[in-house]
Amino acid sequence: MARPICVLVQHIALLVLFYAVVSTARPQHQPADPSYLKFVQNATEFPSEDYYDYIIVGGGTAGCPLAATLSQSYRVLLLERGGVGYGNPNLMTQEGFLPTLLEADTFNSPAQAFTSEDGVPNARGRVLGGSSTINAGFYSRADHDFYSKSGMDWDLKLVNQSYEWVEKAVVFTPELKNWQSAVRDGLLEAGVDPYNGFSLDHVVGTKIGGSTFDRSGRRHSAANLLSYAKNVNIKVAVYASVERILLASTVAFPGSKQSAIGVVYRDQRGGYHHAMLRENGEVMLSAGAIGSPQLLLLSGIGPRPYLSSWGIPVAYHHPYVGQYLYDNPRNGISIVPPIPLEQSLIQVVGITEKGAYVEAASNVISFASPTRSVFIRTPSSPLYLTVATLMEKIIGPLSSGSLRLASTDVRVNPIVRFNYFSNPADIERCIEGTRKIGDILKSRSMDDFKFREWFGVRNFRFVGPALPVDQSDHSQMANFCRSTVSTIWHYHGGCVVGKVVDRDHRITGINSLRIVDGSTFSISPGTNPQATLMMLGRYVGLKIIRERTRIR
Repeated sequence: MARPICVLVQHIALLVLFYAVVSTARPQHQPADPSYLKFVQNATEFPSEDYYDYIIVGGGTAGCPLAATLSQSYRVLLLERGGVGYGNPNLMTQEGFLPTLLEADTFNSPAQAFTSEDGVPNARGRVLGGSSTINAGFYSRADHDFYSKSGMDWDLKLVNQSYEWVEKAVVFTPELKNWQSAVRDGLLEAGVDPYNGFSLDHVVGTKIGGSTFDRSGRRHSAANLLSYAKNVNIKVAVYASVERILLASTVAFPGSKQSAIGVVYRDQRGGYHHAMLRENGEVMLSAGAIGSPQLLLLSGIGPRPYLSSWGIPVAYHHPYVGQYLYDNPRNGISIVPPIPLEQSLIQVVGITEKGAYVEAASNVISFASPTRSVFIRTPSSPLYLTVATLMEKIIGPLSSGSLRLASTDVRVNPIVRFNYFSNPADIERCIEGTRKIGDILKSRSMDDFKFREWFGVRNFRFVGPALPVDQSDHSQMANFCRSTVSTIWHYHGGCVVGKVVDRDHRITGINSLRIVDGSTFSISPGTNPQATLMMLGRYVGLKIIRERTRIR
């Protein structure tokens, strides 16, 4: 049996299991300020009313590339509820990843924490660049099944061009060190083959993925894609909380179709602003799987009985807003190794034939002794604890939940339930993935991470639950999946294609209103969605420009 670790150590290391991992490399010099800062202003500086061709709600992973693209031909306003991440060491360097997620508050922090009704802690991005500014930086394109199952019409040539546009600006090749290298070798020993080397494509086997952290450890988020924008055509307002979408009837008689005509947003001082559409303009929601359905509900677009129960005037009865909400469950183990490990973000992934994705992380955590301890003197310099993690995420998932309002204040997180493992197929995939972790732990590549016990026996020292001893026992493995479930922050849905939006992202029943973000996805695109979301923003922007050019 592995020796137990003290409760305090377990608590610290479990936080690592929740929040992945980062590197400690610091930039050697201060780079020049990004060019997009020239057109970013606090919302308090904006007029009380102004007109635009496109109003984009949410300066996140999809919203930034969408705004940059549309600005090449049209006047664009991008509204972000958070601030600018650039210059904040916790956001722009790898070592700040964990503190960013832990130091969350209700209204102002770049990461907005929430806990689903399933009891699983989670987080949303609240900063320019969205969750791409607070995540672990792993970059990998969508799997081929995503395009056929997403319900959207895809021009795959344009998809590839859009990915390349993103990758030129924000994607780098990571440098593997001891833990990531050992996991790569362990995956291959466990039969997750072939070895595909470095690849941005979704391929079965073991590979090294891309990273949005460069070799100096500096983050490049979706906000960096704003540097592609045409400066004279774009304005970005930060600390701008959009409270509702403004709608009007297109024809002056009852039952006529509604059209979006603008939005109302509020600045930090409580001042209201109206952003209005020019002729043929559109409001584009890119507020994410939590924010986009929430804003639709607050604007009177959703299930009629539910909206009426809140006293919200019903603009359009849309029964599926907030429904079909998904989150990919994450399960895994953490160990304390007997040797020093580097801090590393997620760099290696094993993709199995059955739809399990196995990843790894390692972290060096500052360890503080208890205050006023009787037996332990306070050390003169910090002590550090190394924790290494193996985790798996399942494809899909098939289990779905829903979202409902907690308040009519848009700043308050909605109430979310994901119903993890309610579909039996998800449990089977989790069992397959966690068994693969067990196979990796048995590989020769993991020997150096075991402690030598009595009589030459070597064992891992686990932090938190270990895998069941009998991994062939289906019931025990299923219980492990359910009892250790956490998130990998890849939640999606709530405004899915075919239920709320059409194949071109237009909200059915409402003119001049689209959703361009992960809330339209009914399936997660491969190992990590950020690549696909950045591509999506560029892709939809190009399609709109092409459509309007043809109409002329």
